[in-house]
Amino acid sequence: MYTANLSFILTWKMVIFTLFVLNFTITLTLVLFASVVALLTAMTYFFWRRMNYWQEHGIPHDKPSYLYGSFRGLTKLYGFSDILRSMYQRYKHTGPFCGYYFFQRPAVMILDTELVKNILIKDFSNFSDRGLFHNEKDDPLTGHLFFVDGKKWHVLHGKLSSTFSECKVRGMFPCVRDIAQQMISTLDQLLERNANVEVKELMGRYTTDVIGKCALGIECNSLANPNAECRAIGRRIFTDRRHGLLVSGLIQGFPQLAQKLHMATIHPDIEKFFMRLVRENVEYREKYNVHGNDFMELLMELNKGAKLRYDKNDEFKGLTVEEMTAQAFFFFAAGSEKSSSTLSFALYELAMQPELQDRLRCEINETLCQHDNKLCFESLNEMAYMKQVIAETLRKYPILPHLARQALHDYVVPGHPKYVIPAGTLVTIPVVGIHYDPEIYPDPERFDPERFTPELVKARNKVEWLPFGDGPRKCIGFRFGHMEIRVALTFLLQKYRFSLSAQTVEPVEVSKSFSVIPRNGIFLKVERI
Repeated sequence: MYTANLSFILTWKMVIFTLFVLNFTITLTLVLFASVVALLTAMTYFFWRRMNYWQEHGIPHDKPSYLYGSFRGLTKLYGFSDILRSMYQRYKHTGPFCGYYFFQRPAVMILDTELVKNILIKDFSNFSDRGLFHNEKDDPLTGHLFFVDGKKWHVLHGKLSSTFSECKVRGMFPCVRDIAQQMISTLDQLLERNANVEVKELMGRYTTDVIGKCALGIECNSLANPNAECRAIGRRIFTDRRHGLLVSGLIQGFPQLAQKLHMATIHPDIEKFFMRLVRENVEYREKYNVHGNDFMELLMELNKGAKLRYDKNDEFKGLTVEEMTAQAFFFFAAGSEKSSSTLSFALYELAMQPELQDRLRCEINETLCQHDNKLCFESLNEMAYMKQVIAETLRKYPILPHLARQALHDYVVPGHPKYVIPAGTLVTIPVVGIHYDPEIYPDPERFDPERFTPELVKARNKVEWLPFGDGPRKCIGFRFGHMEIRVALTFLLQKYRFSLSAQTVEPVEVSKSFSVIPRNGIFLKVERI
């Protein structure tokens, strides 16, 4: 009897315990479900508010995609420059700026050139940051002068800008001239096999050797070997991405969150190459006491074995090897790709209009004749029409189609109290939109170097031509880039005539990415003169 009662009691206890566990499980499940629903609801509301920001503030804008913001079709149907240019044309006369969405990030596009001048120059102190993703700890190559903000940018800019002063560029001229002569020898070899030449690849080999030797003090040998490691990596810098468009968009849409999540954007192979390149370069120079008048020498002088920091007296203490590598990477990428694309576009346009090519060739020959048929730094600077041709090329094909800034504090647009740029907002200056504005440059699709005669340049607002930016964050390498391009054009046009071939694509195809670079190269017929 006692045993039966005990069994009965135990059974009921098991039932009660089971019911308790079941009830607890259901309650916990409901709590978790409610929490997930609440979290999803909060995130949905956050995204909804974020993606309706400009509508709530009554600022003209396009209806965004929740995934891609204002960039539907980017890389598949359109390039970044196409989207910016179209947006600029639609909203130009609606106000000083329009709203758009840099993926999931509300941003403004400046439509008024006076406001452009304020942001780049007059009110620069409020727009000194770019506000773009960089993560020096997990993605060290992003810690370069172009991306970094705040005090670090000010220090780096002050330390590095002297590298490309007019005096330093003059000192680099003989090296550039020697490499240009090597380019001519390489082109002669190519012409022995085929008169149709893919000029973008040849220009890329030339600029890779130039920036490698003059900035980093290394022999890339790209002209001698098209498969040289430096050139192979150079091709990949603008094509190989660590993530797809969607993840990249999320990184740029939430740069601070991406940094906290230890995300990176540079492809690991590219990072490893440049880390090895700089370390080996530094070790070799230190071991053999090698010194050079180049960018790498300056970086080594700034390398004190301590991370960029300040002592108790607020003084700069030095760069680590990683920080040195980031600067070397940036100047290698910018110096090789921007110049090679500009050269290729210039040759293409001159091939399209032979009369312009003949005029420039005539100027080259006349100028060199006055200097014993030798190219020197002084003769290069005397070629006025050459400068016009390059300026028009950069107008029509700005490699960076926009400039990025970020407001540090709320900014009320002068004369437009309704238009306020909130602190932390990404500001975009649509370089390609301004360069193709028919009110500034009539018939903008036409290649016309006469737009840049001294008289017209003087009469034009200087922020209406921005291939290198303007103000304190203007590209510090613009003098070097100009010199590199002019030297190449001088050698090429003095010895060869460029024309269209059966392989030339008209109009030239531009990459559907964030940069204005040739999509599939540029083929031209080349003849010795």
